[in-house]
Amino acid sequence: MVACLPPCKCNPPRAAVHPPSINRRNSLNTYPPPSSSTTRQHPQEPLILLHLGNCSNFNHLKTIHARIIRSSFFFTPPHHLRYHFLLRKLLYLSFSFLRFQYASRIFLYHVHFLSVDTFTWNLMIRSYNTHGYPFESLLLFNLIVSRGFPPPDKFTFPFVIKACCSEPCISKGKEVHALAIKTGHSNDTFLYNVLMHFYFKSGDVVSARQVFDKMPVRSVVSWTTFVAGLVASGLLDDAQTAFDQMPTRNVVSWTAMIDGYVRHKRPQEAFELFSRMQFDKVRPNELTLVTLLRASIQLGSLSLGSWIHDYALKNGFRLGPFFGTALVDMYSKCGSLSDAKQVFDNMVTKNVATWNAMITSLGVHGYGNEALALFERMEEGNVRPDAITFVGVLCACAQMNDVNLANAYFKHMIEHYNIKPIWEHYTCLLELYNRNMSNEVHQSVNAILTNET
Repeated sequence: MVACLPPCKCNPPRAAVHPPSINRRNSLNTYPPPSSSTTRQHPQEPLILLHLGNCSNFNHLKTIHARIIRSSFFFTPPHHLRYHFLLRKLLYLSFSFLRFQYASRIFLYHVHFLSVDTFTWNLMIRSYNTHGYPFESLLLFNLIVSRGFPPPDKFTFPFVIKACCSEPCISKGKEVHALAIKTGHSNDTFLYNVLMHFYFKSGDVVSARQVFDKMPVRSVVSWTTFVAGLVASGLLDDAQTAFDQMPTRNVVSWTAMIDGYVRHKRPQEAFELFSRMQFDKVRPNELTLVTLLRASIQLGSLSLGSWIHDYALKNGFRLGPFFGTALVDMYSKCGSLSDAKQVFDNMVTKNVATWNAMITSLGVHGYGNEALALFERMEEGNVRPDAITFVGVLCACAQMNDVNLANAYFKHMIEHYNIKPIWEHYTCLLELYNRNMSNEVHQSVNAILTNET
């Protein structure tokens, strides 16, 4: 039997807001052990499944769970497909309501007293990682390996590798990779893709290349993962070589390469690649256009940015929060505040980033009063500001040279919204104090800022 892999020691589990103690025996005591004679059928099964399908809150879920226990649904032969389906539905709903302890108790009870198939183990491993607890995913994987039953399948290993990416822990990822090879699951294309992403993210470009080179079959996703990993590693020319060798390319592949040029401050080549993309008749997506707007900003070209805007309108792109915010930012940084205002006003749906972009644009261009008025509109619309919002607000106060107003907004940020100040907030305040305070006060402020950092 395969030995239990040790838990990852790269990062200890978080102490605060700890999810279920998946390795504690007391978490098994959800309800008493079943009687071996309890094997009757379930006249309430259709009603239970109907209630689960309509479950909308945690209290409702607990009521349904109690009915299931009373009906002895789980005490039928555990190989029954309905048994596993119902168990997975309970676990899925528990996670969707962020009740991790509850999900853990249900799961571990069935592991200890009844039966859990590999599909359900995979659900738990994936759900922990999806909700921000990769360490617990790795502990569960250790548990399934140490038990030896049910055996991990080809879907288990990608979920665990993704948890190693999130933790992160390269040594654990390599152990899981070795176990996948040992158990005969290493030739799955999906696992290869996840492994490539893991090694690139961990900074191990050599291992990522080895995984790519050993792939018997490479899908467009495999090629795109490889290209994007090289871009992220700063190997842009190698990425372009791999991109040119791709047998087929989709919009994700093109966008990854265009983004690489923009990320490495080569905007002209990004537009040249976009021209090739159009020649190949590949329709861009919203991310492609936003990336090209960033390239326009790097070039300082209002005409190119406006051309992207016109292209989007002619090709049916919606002015949503993501693309609209990028347009506001582009027009502002390329010197056309009026166009930025027009885009902002025409947007039906705005998120906090959209408001931030417009407030900051007004402040940077010297329209402090308008920026603060827009912030008041934001609050009246019940849009909760964040730390970046107040950078724009304080910047507007600095443009107006109003120390008292800046202090009032700074206090409002901390006391009303409980936002922790960041360095940019202090920078705006320091700029104001530099203009308006004596040398002695200036030295005191510098001392405070030094202690904060």
